[in-house]
Amino acid sequence: MSKRRLNKRQQWRIQKIQKERTQRAARKEDQIRQQMDDGELGPEQTGTVIAHFGQQLEIEPLEGEHEGELVRCFVRANIDSLVTGDRVIWRAGRGGQGVIVARCDRSSLLQRPDNFGALKPVAANIDHIILVIAPEPEPHDNLIDRYLVAAENTGIPAVILLNKTDLLNERNRESIESMLAEYRALGYQVERTCSADPQAGPSDTITSLVRDRTSVFVGQSGVGKSSIIRTLLPDEEIRVGAVSESTGKGIHTTTTARLFHVPGGGALIDSPGIREFGLWHMEPADIEYGFREIRDLTGQCKFRNCRHHGDPGCALDAAVADGRISPRRLKSFHRILQAMEEQQARGLKVQSPTS
Repeated sequence: MSKRRLNKRQQWRIQKIQKERTQRAARKEDQIRQQMDDGELGPEQTGTVIAHFGQQLEIEPLEGEHEGELVRCFVRANIDSLVTGDRVIWRAGRGGQGVIVARCDRSSLLQRPDNFGALKPVAANIDHIILVIAPEPEPHDNLIDRYLVAAENTGIPAVILLNKTDLLNERNRESIESMLAEYRALGYQVERTCSADPQAGPSDTITSLVRDRTSVFVGQSGVGKSSIIRTLLPDEEIRVGAVSESTGKGIHTTTTARLFHVPGGGALIDSPGIREFGLWHMEPADIEYGFREIRDLTGQCKFRNCRHHGDPGCALDAAVADGRISPRRLKSFHRILQAMEEQQARGLKVQSPTS
């Protein structure tokens, strides 16, 4: 994807900010090294990153005398970028603060492109992505496919959750049931719930999905992600905006990814940046990989430069003819590729799927 060009003033400002950050990091590292030299840091122990707070991270110790507390920590300068959900090695310091000295291996990493097209990690060690849809706003299969492509490329399993089942009616039931059956046939887990009354608590379906797992919820605005999260975390002060009656879109006020423990077991990492992650940083090969039924057919076309648009000997067209690929999914595949190619040709950042 083409990156946005910066004018001279923007380039100067970025360089200035980077220089200031480097200087702050150097001062912080000197302070940490002094504490280590003076023997003021405690023994190494494990913890989980709960949230970011400027130059500090909030971690939850998993052992030792601080277990169950939340501790603000600085990070050694030689450690790669840390995100919510990371497992770390840390040492207690003076003033009730600590120092993160190492990052443990990640089982998964969720990333999203920033305003300049560069990938930015937002959460780690996620067990599954729960893609929420609803009868209203009407679920568009192409938008669902975009989220699934992004999930497939992260290597994190995706679950499709139909929320607001009370809004199913004679007008929309058949099309939604048909669409869900198609995703189920592709091997995706498909579940249903209704979060119309947050005061009633989470449904058995929701509780079962999140139990003993670290989950994130994604999906189009207005499908009820915030309502589901409120049912799971009734005692947490999560600032999530209500759905506008005129537009049907939600207004998010959370600004940073944060890990919450779910009563009954499990954890939830939440932020608007996660809920609306997209796939516009990807290449055509990534889109091919993101469609399960297309993945194994890549490279089998008669011509290497096949466009999969009626070209002679196209393996995808043959798969549609014999029922291995649905016409709808192939059309969705074409639409995603075309949108990416058009946007890259203009050298602009493609809007997120929720636009």
